[in-house]
Amino acid sequence: MAILESFKKEIHCALFMSNHPVIEQDLKEISERIAGIAYNLEGKTLLITGGAGFLGNYIVREISYLNAKVFKTPCKVIVLDNFITGLRDLFNGDSNVNLIEHDITKPIDLPENIDYILHAASIASPLFYNKYRIETIDVGIFGTKNLLEVARQKNVKSFVFFSSSEIYGDPDPKYVPTPENYFGNVSSIGPRACYDEPKRIGETLCVNYHEIYKVPAKIIRIFNVYGPGIRLDDRRVVPNFVVAGLKGHGIPIHDEGRHTRAFCYITDIVTGIFLILFSDHNGEAFNIGNDTQEVSIESLANVTSEVFRNEFNINVNVSKIISPLDVYAKADPKRRCPDLGKIQRAVGYNPQVDLHEGIKRFIGWAKDQKVDHIEMKHTL
Repeated sequence: MAILESFKKEIHCALFMSNHPVIEQDLKEISERIAGIAYNLEGKTLLITGGAGFLGNYIVREISYLNAKVFKTPCKVIVLDNFITGLRDLFNGDSNVNLIEHDITKPIDLPENIDYILHAASIASPLFYNKYRIETIDVGIFGTKNLLEVARQKNVKSFVFFSSSEIYGDPDPKYVPTPENYFGNVSSIGPRACYDEPKRIGETLCVNYHEIYKVPAKIIRIFNVYGPGIRLDDRRVVPNFVVAGLKGHGIPIHDEGRHTRAFCYITDIVTGIFLILFSDHNGEAFNIGNDTQEVSIESLANVTSEVFRNEFNINVNVSKIISPLDVYAKADPKRRCPDLGKIQRAVGYNPQVDLHEGIKRFIGWAKDQKVDHIEMKHTL
């Protein structure tokens, strides 16, 4: 009987994930890194919003992996998503995952007991949040308040709000790497405001729900995450560069490509999310990212070209193009890099995947995806 149940678990896991070997490697790596705390999820119920998106879906996959490989009693997962940018075909069979199509800006009524909440719902790509500006504002403000009410009513053990490094805006160079106590340099009426300002208000809601109602809310400010599963058509810089290479185009960088970002591979971000989820640091904000990987966009293009050539035997050139004269490009922050001192001291967070390895894994996954239909546009 035990063998039959184990076999059923493996089948459910395979049906749900249909995972690429790179993703399988990632999930195994995450499970090993959180082995000491993952037991908190065994037999519990976790609610995750935005589970059909990039980060949210990786977390759902990781829990399915733990259910199949580690837990004796599975963790039940409730996924809420309205599929405005999320993908429906990411879910196809795990009996422990209950997928509910719902707009979280509307009231949320769930009969189940809920132990943990991860609020990952957001429209993070500039391509999409410029298209869905009001929806982006609504999910960051009204969606967050609705989820905090659920957390309050269900008396959850922990709640994590997925904020963003965008709340820092274009930081003063004196505050790069940027610590959590930097207040930011953000325009409330700029082209990024429909994304930035709801994240800032969402953080305010979390802190006040903690202070007034004792909701165990934590805030994570995520820096430039990339990896398998990200939409290859969302025109953020890493997928754009990789798609360009796979389509046989030169990697396009604007002007001199001097702006910098600190890119963080998804396994490091997901590991950090679980570390914060199971911590006691309520009412606080934490940067999550990679503090050793701040590179210029030109350097990122060169690394991507090098990985294509050395790891996949594909020659890809880097080409400089004139920056698009649009308002979004003019508002592009010049530098973005986290100070990770706080999260390192609090929960021992330590990113482990360097840029070369991360780009290698990403290309290894992306080369097996369909890219012919993706139009090459400028990066965002």
